[in-house]
Amino acid sequence: MKIPGWRSRLLASTRGKIISALRTQSYTVQELAETLGLTDNAVRSHLTSLERDGLIQQLGTQPGFRKPHVLYSLTSEAESLFQNAYAPLLRYILEVIERRLPSSELRQSLREVGQRAAREHLNRVKGKTRIERIEFAIEVLKNLGGNPNVREIEGKQFICGNNCPLSAATTHSPEACLIVESLLSEVIGNPVKECCQHQETPRCCFEIS
Repeated sequence: MKIPGWRSRLLASTRGKIISALRTQSYTVQELAETLGLTDNAVRSHLTSLERDGLIQQLGTQPGFRKPHVLYSLTSEAESLFQNAYAPLLRYILEVIERRLPSSELRQSLREVGQRAAREHLNRVKGKTRIERIEFAIEVLKNLGGNPNVREIEGKQFICGNNCPLSAATTHSPEACLIVESLLSEVIGNPVKECCQHQETPRCCFEIS
């Protein structure tokens, strides 16, 4: 995805690298320092500025040796840096459709959108293994503006991310996640179940059966 102008310059800076890191998961000061090769004080200085600008927020704590460490995550304003111009329009489109269609028809229509979106990728995953198809599906989501990864929890596989390529719509229309659910199911070749968190800063999560 091409990010123009000042946003591109921001993401190339140290603060931008912190923002990019926080797209994948929440971090403490110490974890960011280790990941980016910075000192703790340097990270704290950047986090203070980013928090003041409304781009990051404190999201709970993580147990530490002497005291808990604060976890940081992105705000919805920061996620807007990665969204294409179509994102707000998608929200308005869904709002109109929701008023016109019964819930069952709306959900079926959104799944059909995901299926149609998957068609252009099916030839490229034909003959690939399950792992290869999952890796390809992750790249598809990245090209849409997401930044997911595969996680294994209690023996189950999930595609998760602290961001959402449809976040402009899912906060108000959580059913929009069915588009991605259907897209992933078709590309991976196995049923995928949406279990996302719908809040101010949406978090994607899809269980692969």
